[in-house]
Amino acid sequence: MSTNPIPLEYGKFYHIFNRGNNHENIFPQQRNYTYFMELWWKHTFQIADTYAFGLMRNHFHVSTRIKDKEELAGLELKDPSQYFANFFNAYSRGLNNATGRSGALFERPFERIWVTDESYLLRLIVYIHQNPQKHKFVDDFRDWPYTSYHELLANYVTRLKRDKVMELFGGREGFICLHQEIQPRIDFDYEENG
Repeated sequence: MSTNPIPLEYGKFYHIFNRGNNHENIFPQQRNYTYFMELWWKHTFQIADTYAFGLMRNHFHVSTRIKDKEELAGLELKDPSQYFANFFNAYSRGLNNATGRSGALFERPFERIWVTDESYLLRLIVYIHQNPQKHKFVDDFRDWPYTSYHELLANYVTRLKRDKVMELFGGREGFICLHQEIQPRIDFDYEENG
């Protein structure tokens, strides 16, 4: 993990990711995946758009865009990183209380990489969805229930930026087609236990 991460800035896309401190699981029970996403939306929805997510046992990846300040007119804005720090603290506190553990759950600081163009964003979304297969949690990434893949293909209401994602892939068929190709390594690789 980097000790000096880039700052989050309004109006930019990011790949945000983190893993458990000492490589421990951050989702020890199935219900923790749902709790994680509930808190994610609670703490980030107001200031960030989420394009894709993938939750694995000991780490996660999210593709997100911090909204422009103009989109947030009327809000008392903090440094964008503070919203995410509040999310990490809330999830850690809740998990610690529920499981009787103590101490830091996540490595610090959380990682973020600036997504500089649409091509990278497209590859990142596929990488996030394929991550469970890469780490051998499942033989087919479509069988892992804790990514945004199926939610992006569904017809029900979502907080994800589904229309923007489908536009990026040229529609539903393009989305499915590009996900059938194995994507190369993006920024780094977390190992299943490391």
